[in-house]
Amino acid sequence: QREDTKSSVEMLSPRERECLQWTAEGKTNWECAMILGLTERTVRFYLESARHKLGAVNTTHAVNRAGRANLISGLP
Repeated sequence: QREDTKSSVEMLSPRERECLQWTAEGKTNWECAMILGLTERTVRFYLESARHKLGAVNTTHAVNRAGRANLISGLP
């Protein structure tokens, strides 16, 4: 399972990583959209794509997996 996560992780786009990072910081989809200059729908798309690639059941799970794989920074 861990090996699958590692290979999927490398395939995350920069935008997927950014959306996960801001979500990890407690931002809503709308707030992420405003920060990144995207629509809320686009942020939801990137997060859904990241969840799929990471094999996560929800966004919190995806943030956790990305954090453990050192894809996002600033997490405790």
